[in-house]
Amino acid sequence: MRPFTYTKTEDTAQATSKLAANENAKYLAGGTNLLDLMKEDVERPDELVDIGLLDLTDIKETSTGVSLGAMAKNTETANHPLVRKNFPMLSLAILAGASGQIRNMATNGGNPNQRTRCAYFFDTAMPCNKREPGTGCGALEGQNHMHAIFGWNENCVAVHPSDMCIALAALDATVTIADGNGKTRTIPFTEYHRLPGDQPERDNNLERGELITSIEIPKNNFAKNSYYVKVRDRSSYAFALISVGAGLELQGKTIKNARIAMGGVAHKPWRAYEAEQFLKGKEATEENFEAAADAEMANAKTLEHNAFKVPLGKQAMVRALNVALSGEKV
Repeated sequence: MRPFTYTKTEDTAQATSKLAANENAKYLAGGTNLLDLMKEDVERPDELVDIGLLDLTDIKETSTGVSLGAMAKNTETANHPLVRKNFPMLSLAILAGASGQIRNMATNGGNPNQRTRCAYFFDTAMPCNKREPGTGCGALEGQNHMHAIFGWNENCVAVHPSDMCIALAALDATVTIADGNGKTRTIPFTEYHRLPGDQPERDNNLERGELITSIEIPKNNFAKNSYYVKVRDRSSYAFALISVGAGLELQGKTIKNARIAMGGVAHKPWRAYEAEQFLKGKEATEENFEAAADAEMANAKTLEHNAFKVPLGKQAMVRALNVALSGEKV
């Protein structure tokens, strides 16, 4: 690990101004991703700005839904009564991620900003446009069974690793962001992360010095019929091959609205708009669930080792929708 300076901050303005002033500084929250990357010499900040003392831990009901403080821990969020009651899909997604010890440290603001777990990104001896722009993508023609089937290009085929973010994308969440000038802005969660494009090194649309202060989830009618499915190589301590968060708003047997997002398939949480549109106004049947999954997966573009993700993605989406329909609780 390279030498760095360490600065504690106690308010948002101080934290954002510190980061804005040093292009090689990084925020330190739970540290569950950043410190690992520093040990592997993937991340090389010369200053860590500790935001652990910021007063951003509230999880509270608002007039429009529920607000999740950026510094609230993942464990607290998953088990909070407001989240379990109103957004059980989010509870399931968080609890499917990492381990209890990591969830006890990881924060709501840090989770969306974690870096990919692509082996080529972690291995500094290998080419990686995300780690060193212009060097190439080692996974493009390498071992890519974990990699993207949507939205990738020759610059990067890595996938976003989060479970929590899949549920937030499905739930139409928004991100509240503060900058060093005391200004705030909001961005829809589906627009927070980026596809690789010509800047694969950029995971999201945060600008230099900006900081997530909260995540807002609007009220919805999906709580009764929602579910999160995660398929992985082993049952714990593993990232998703495919994950699906699904919510249904029903009017009798008819699907009034559907929300579906997928993980393990793209550089960002992948909102399954094709499947959602297909289901709207149709009867909630397994046949229609299968047709919706076919419509979404028809646009998949596979790599040498991950063609299995297409049938697996269909099965996972149908499974998530069937369990959501059954009303199974967290």
